[in-house]
Amino acid sequence: MKIVLPGGTGQVGTILDRALSAAGHEVVVLTRRPRRPQDVAWDGAALGPWAEAVDGADVVVNLAGRSVSCRYTPENLRAMMDSRVDSTRVVGEAIAAARRPPKVWLQMSTATVYAHRLDAANDEATGVIGGTESGVPDYWAYSVEIAKNWERTQAEAPTPDTRKVALRAAMVMSPDRGGVFDVLLRLARLGLGGPVAGGGQYVSWIHDEDFVRAVEFLIAREDVAGAVNLAAPGPLPQREFMRVLRRTWGVPVGLPATRWMAEAGAFALRSDTELLLKSRRVVPGRLRDAGFAFAWPGWEGAAGDLVRRARAARAGSGRLRARVGGG
Repeated sequence: MKIVLPGGTGQVGTILDRALSAAGHEVVVLTRRPRRPQDVAWDGAALGPWAEAVDGADVVVNLAGRSVSCRYTPENLRAMMDSRVDSTRVVGEAIAAARRPPKVWLQMSTATVYAHRLDAANDEATGVIGGTESGVPDYWAYSVEIAKNWERTQAEAPTPDTRKVALRAAMVMSPDRGGVFDVLLRLARLGLGGPVAGGGQYVSWIHDEDFVRAVEFLIAREDVAGAVNLAAPGPLPQREFMRVLRRTWGVPVGLPATRWMAEAGAFALRSDTELLLKSRRVVPGRLRDAGFAFAWPGWEGAAGDLVRRARAARAGSGRLRARVGGG
């Protein structure tokens, strides 16, 4: 198949590009900074010659959008909104104008669309959409509006010959440097991976292998459209999630952090506490109903695999540095 990945140079795009290319598919990445023969330049906002890559493709998986790993200032929140809505709109325009439109358009969304809650899990049928919770920062509602507008833009695109799926993805865990797992593992290794603000807030996640398998599953399943949660069936409270990660790496202690300490740490990391404090208790209702079988349904097994791969990558990097240094 020919698969086009707008915004495919980030962590999730790199995971998909690597796996789909290894499976023998022709993968074209739309990016602002093309570097490889399979990269095509685009700006994520206006139609251009890049649209030729969409015409005749089998699948489009749009991953474009400003990274959420930043301080949630009004300027950055607006950039998150604009980059997601504009790129989704223009992908829809390219599909609508195509003489041979793709059969399916998978659009990245986010599990952040659901409400901050501890009492029950959110699936697609009964989950509570966020934005009106009490006792949380006001700007959290804007993150929900970003997700809603993201999905609405795809849903309203006039593409009658293309099936549309919105991927409400939890945090994708891979050992790649710079990804969310890499950050969490670094905290654990430093002894800082303890409960944050009590640790009762839920962490939803998905192993990178299952993320790729779910994308492939949704491409093949012609009867599935609309919003689909991409999350492992076992979300955990943050304190337990980090306890498992520490134990897997072999770190006995993780220092707890209060809310203000989390604020200070997020400021130092140029990130935001919503990523730490919002309870994302999300489960994959539609995937399970459709018969998808997770290879990594539980965090303990997934963490073990990710740690093993992270150790192997570090060992490989060490050997490479030794050879370069000795050469």
